[in-house]
Amino acid sequence: MRLLKNQRGFTLIEMLIVMLIITVLIAIAIPNVSKQTSAVDTKGCKAFVQMVQGQVESYRMDEKAVPTMENLVTKGYLKTNETNCPNGDVVEISTDGIVSSKKPA
Repeated sequence: MRLLKNQRGFTLIEMLIVMLIITVLIAIAIPNVSKQTSAVDTKGCKAFVQMVQGQVESYRMDEKAVPTMENLVTKGYLKTNETNCPNGDVVEISTDGIVSSKKPA
């Protein structure tokens, strides 16, 4: 039977140093991730507005009228859960068919 005298493990100090390094890396990474989340939401809203604008144009060609958001949902141009931007901004269609977004009141 072999004895385990020669096996070496990590000391408590080495483990604490590794934990400290990991903590510092996490503290640096988390703020950067949260900044990128807001940028993604903003770009996602712009893309959504452009997509709705395309659906408005399709509706105008099919129905010869400027739609409301309700018309787009009712006629199947948009899904019922797609009436606002991913970041919560309200999407509006003007009377001349221009789509825009704004912060909710």
